[in-house]
Amino acid sequence: MYYQIVSFSHKSCDQSMREKLAFSNDEEKKVFLDQLVGFEFVYEAFVISTCNRVDIVMATRDNFSSYHAVLGLMSQKSELNFYELKTNAQRYDDEEAVEQIFSVVSSLDSLVIGESQITGQVKDAFRFSHKNETAGRKLNRVLSYSVKCAAEVRNATNISQNPISIASVAVAQAHKLLGDNMQGMKGIVVGAGDMGVLAAKHLLRVGCDVVLIGRDLEKTQAVADSLGENVKADTIDTLAKYLNRYRLLFSATSSKETVITREMIENETLPRHWFDMAIPRDIEDMDLDKLHLFRIDDLRNISNDNHALREEHAVRAAEIVAKYKDEFYAWLRALSVEPVIKQMREYVSESIDKEMSRAIQKGFVPAEHEDNMRKMAEQMFKRFLHDPTQNLRHSSVENKNANCIEAVKRMFNIDTENMDLKQYKNDHHTKGYTA
Repeated sequence: MYYQIVSFSHKSCDQSMREKLAFSNDEEKKVFLDQLVGFEFVYEAFVISTCNRVDIVMATRDNFSSYHAVLGLMSQKSELNFYELKTNAQRYDDEEAVEQIFSVVSSLDSLVIGESQITGQVKDAFRFSHKNETAGRKLNRVLSYSVKCAAEVRNATNISQNPISIASVAVAQAHKLLGDNMQGMKGIVVGAGDMGVLAAKHLLRVGCDVVLIGRDLEKTQAVADSLGENVKADTIDTLAKYLNRYRLLFSATSSKETVITREMIENETLPRHWFDMAIPRDIEDMDLDKLHLFRIDDLRNISNDNHALREEHAVRAAEIVAKYKDEFYAWLRALSVEPVIKQMREYVSESIDKEMSRAIQKGFVPAEHEDNMRKMAEQMFKRFLHDPTQNLRHSSVENKNANCIEAVKRMFNIDTENMDLKQYKNDHHTKGYTA
């Protein structure tokens, strides 16, 4: 069994490509995952789809085949050329894949290093696949370790101190442009989801009043009420009114189509600072002289300042990730060796039973001597297997012997896929993530 991640992230794909690759709803994601695990070489899979990345995380029989299957399915979904996707995709296999998922969950691979949302987003992504039976024990193992790793990164470094998100970077940029003039201004936030709520909170923190706009007034009003008296709720139908009255706007909806268009603009003389935090984009391209528009990828240079401030902590965090990757593989190998040893001994016991029955039936051994002969045979086999099993246990914790256990399984025709491995827990084990 192998691990693999095929990643289309801010590091290799521009915003327009990520928009086409993003999964717009759960049904689209379910169809893709069902198709992917339908291939005999893919055991399990889940999809991380955020504004900064689309990552497909898999447990496979064959990484070459699974990689090309992902490219093919993503090409069909997005209508992007297969070879264009292959050029932009980042592929991580086995230990690289494990280290990558640990880095992603620990927010070391985010556009904004140390942002606080990604751990929950990955948990939700696995939970969705687990519920739909496209992910299970194999990916649960690696996710368990990644969550534990992320917790140590947070505790051992200051990388997540004063948690940062795209929303906070956007508000910080607005504050940099407008300075103290922001106090008392009205900020329009389109979208009442997590990103919109974060933007509203940061706007309130710098002294702005907020108009929160959503599709469902009742739900939007409930969110606005939870944020305090300086937040007003309204519906998307009234958006044009606010676009032509106020200069500061932050948009983060889940719409597949743009929600802010050129035809909605009547007052072209109004200076505007707009921040489009959505994938796909909420604001269409428009030629307005006094419009200063920031999209997600425009925030990358701004976030680099944050990266520079946290670089020392990121180095320490990367060391923690590497340590957890090594521990995970040590645990995985240790977990896999005990069922193999147990199965070898059961085969020996079966062989003794079979040969004793044959020997007594043929008259080679008197029936009254069966117990003594059986004890002798058992002792002989125990002596014979002692050194090999000890060597197998020792080799299981060393990277250079990673293929040793698989070779023994093939040699003795041992299948551990359907065994209950809970009975073989050892000191390396951590409790699995509960979906």
